[in-house]
Amino acid sequence: MSSEPVLAGLTDEAAHDIDGQISVLTDLGWPAIELRTIDKVAIADITDEQFSSVSAALFDNGLRVVCLASRIGGWSRPITTPFRDDLDELDVLAKRARLLGTRYVRIMSYPNDGLAEFDWRAHAIARVGALTDRAERHGVTLLHENCSGWAGTKAERMLDLLDEISSPALKLLFDTGNGVVHGYDGYDLLADIVDHVEHVHVKDADGCGYTVPGEGSARVMECVELLQANGYSGAWSLEPHLAVAPHESGGLAADAVAQFRTAGKAMTELLR
Repeated sequence: MSSEPVLAGLTDEAAHDIDGQISVLTDLGWPAIELRTIDKVAIADITDEQFSSVSAALFDNGLRVVCLASRIGGWSRPITTPFRDDLDELDVLAKRARLLGTRYVRIMSYPNDGLAEFDWRAHAIARVGALTDRAERHGVTLLHENCSGWAGTKAERMLDLLDEISSPALKLLFDTGNGVVHGYDGYDLLADIVDHVEHVHVKDADGCGYTVPGEGSARVMECVELLQANGYSGAWSLEPHLAVAPHESGGLAADAVAQFRTAGKAMTELLR
């Protein structure tokens, strides 16, 4: 018999401060969190003192951390940006991941910035390979998301990336809603990569934008069923994008908590 799913959320879409982020999880009765920003500052950039305070608050409320969502290889760091930024961020996050009791760090694979296709592939694989080597030494696992970057939207590229690097420290993160936004069928992509999925983000979308999970065209329920049928036992982390505009200032709508809670209840029902 399958165990209860681990429900988590990227709660900086509900509140900027850690107390607000914890509060929405408490309201939902969820046991876990995925950390990305605190007070609109990336988790790698907060001070050690702030990090200690965040860690203590999570511990005091009995919350486990399932993943740290980094900026490595993401939309703001195309393939031509200094690689040192990503190496330095990984060093900080690996240390903080160990202190928080998680082994997962989310990455992407570098949007192009004028390189020929062959060069983009070569540089992306080289960078992710170097990051994976570093992650392995740190004892953490990188999770490549189907989002920005060379391997972001095509299953064959994701499998190529895994094959080229061939390390237990590199796995895949599947986001249920990214396909709608990036112009591909997420369920079809999932069918090709499902054996390598180690972590899941849940969101939904249609032609007009992001929706409550289950109300868009991302085939979220079918994705859930496919993952469950394949024995997926990782966390389900809500990232609804309902109250915040991705890649923008990070400002939250006035009803951000209510929207996150609504999306969370919908995700809970889908997973039943």
